Amino acid sequence: MQLWQRNLIVCWVGMFVTGIGFSQIAPILPLYIQHLGVDDPSLLEQFSGFAFGVTFVASAIFSPIWGRLADKIGRKPMLLRASLGMAVVIFVTGFSQNVWELIAFRLLLGVITGYSVACTTLIATQTDREHAGAALGTLATSGMAGTLLGPLVGGSLGEALGFENVFFFTGGAMLVVFVLTALFVRESFVRQDTKTLGTRETWATVPEKTMMLVLFLSFFLVYLAAASMEPVLTLYVAELAPDRSHLALLSGLVFSVSGLSMILASPVLGRLSDRVGPHKVLLIGLLVSGVLCIPQAFVRDPWQLLALRFVLGLVTGGLAPALNSIVKRVTPSPIAGRVYGFAMSAGYLGFFAGAFVGGQVAAHWGIRAVFFFTGGMLLASAAIVYFHVYQKLAPRQ
Repeated sequence: MQLWQRNLIVCWVGMFVTGIGFSQIAPILPLYIQHLGVDDPSLLEQFSGFAFGVTFVASAIFSPIWGRLADKIGRKPMLLRASLGMAVVIFVTGFSQNVWELIAFRLLLGVITGYSVACTTLIATQTDREHAGAALGTLATSGMAGTLLGPLVGGSLGEALGFENVFFFTGGAMLVVFVLTALFVRESFVRQDTKTLGTRETWATVPEKTMMLVLFLSFFLVYLAAASMEPVLTLYVAELAPDRSHLALLSGLVFSVSGLSMILASPVLGRLSDRVGPHKVLLIGLLVSGVLCIPQAFVRDPWQLLALRFVLGLVTGGLAPALNSIVKRVTPSPIAGRVYGFAMSAGYLGFFAGAFVGGQVAAHWGIRAVFFFTGGMLLASAAIVYFHVYQKLAPRQ
């Protein structure tokens, strides 16, 4: 087994658990805040939204900082720092005595993140171009799948073990990731002289500036589209099956089925991007994903919604790998950490904005309008990618 393959296995596990750590609180957050003493319904909604979103905002701010540090001292130290820090913070969140302590811990969780940035940079810089798409495709499934499966994990554990034990369990899992990283990740890091490069100087070394901005925008829109459905899926399932029992379990399945299909599809689509070009996989994936969102607004049964979301996951599983692969191709290795940090920031901001905007669209125009909105965002992203990425990379393929 080659070095990059062994590192890829550990990073996949780490990013998967990290994704769960970020999102496992979603289904139990209102109940946990109520458990902490907040009974006013309006305050409960405000605190829930703030406590969930503050993690992603902080991550968006600090991801480029950790990416820059990874370029200076190496990626493995950043993996160890992030995994141990998350293990401690998530674990102690279970000891929160009031809602302000909970929000403070969620904020700190976003500040110390950086595991995904360091993993992506490590694999991108270690893997040769012929295998980059497959490697980044496999890796990309982990974080998104963990984020999508997190609500199911959190909800199941919360119901079976109690709210506090969800944090204890996830913190323990992150500690296992820290140990695996320390024992099995290997990096031959040669520090390059980048200490004089600030943000402006770093940007000056990027050869494809317009394309890079479009890639950042695509990260934002892809994550926005994925998160825009988060606030309404449970309500939509309840609308489709008002008299059905086990509504919580059914909602969890609808939440998570696209994550399962992404795990199946991403490695395959990553290898496909190595053969035909990531720009083609990205463009076709955006177009098909946008179209597949529309029929979800017309379903009459939760099982129809479940099937469509499974198929959607098979297609969207190729988007993040293709984006990461293109970033690798147009980014000089010495600044890869910083560039991937900004890309991850765009994704975190998109996830936060999507959850907010999806709720607003549903409140003003109904739940079914969210699927039209999401499809429109993906189709708009496809148009932008075609003119600024596809047309530039296609002649070089």
